[in-house]
Amino acid sequence: MKLSAYHIAANKLRTTHIQNIKTESPNVKTFTFQDKTFINAEPGQFLMLWIPHVDEIPLSILDVDLDGLVSVAVKKVGDATEALHRMRVGDVVGVRGPFGNSFTLKKGNILMVGGGTGMVPLLFLAKKMQRKALELVFVLGAKAKEELLFLDALDKICSRRNIVATTEDGSYGMKCLATAPLESVLAEEEFDMVYACGPEQMLRKAYELTENHGLPLEVSLERLMRCAIGLCGTCVLGKYRVCRDGPVFTSKQLREVETEFGNSKLGFDGKRIPL
Repeated sequence: MKLSAYHIAANKLRTTHIQNIKTESPNVKTFTFQDKTFINAEPGQFLMLWIPHVDEIPLSILDVDLDGLVSVAVKKVGDATEALHRMRVGDVVGVRGPFGNSFTLKKGNILMVGGGTGMVPLLFLAKKMQRKALELVFVLGAKAKEELLFLDALDKICSRRNIVATTEDGSYGMKCLATAPLESVLAEEEFDMVYACGPEQMLRKAYELTENHGLPLEVSLERLMRCAIGLCGTCVLGKYRVCRDGPVFTSKQLREVETEFGNSKLGFDGKRIPL
């Protein structure tokens, strides 16, 4: 596979310093650093962040400005993310990217569905779309109130009446999964586009509901990624490589991989494991 000049430049590892760290929840922190290669990054794209002496991990882009200040929100889930959470402002990290495709920006009435850190690319997308959308509605969920991400930021983008929040323990909003109110929202309002990101079982349910209602859907998928340029094959989903063909996939593409989507993925040893 021949790489384009764009992929060659994006794939070059650059080192940078952490400029800001913000605690978003007990397990999520936002890290900001500068890298001007990301100035034209779009919502849905991702980067590879290298934590020195530990590992390199794929992360959705939360935001980027014209000065090349890039933000990522990271949940503490393993050795690499725990090491990152221990880092301080001024510490050095490595970065590659941006990689992958992005969400398409549609006009009209827009619905976004996010679970947990799936809100990261959706918030980036919402900021880009707030002037295009006639109406912007969010359905978001988490295990508990303290884990609901970016509520204050969403308040500045759309009115609180357009935000449907759910928690599994009932500590905020509706006590249920984010997919529970989704069916009634789809039945009560007409949407021109639905975007979703979160746990894959949630995305599978969103896919089934939007198919039933005849609505277009774009989802951002998460898979194990090592190379980020389509070479290693760890992120394979059917005939697609998530890092190169995604991470954003349309309803049409998801129909082609229905047997795997929401059901299984490749593990660290290359064997298929159930979700």
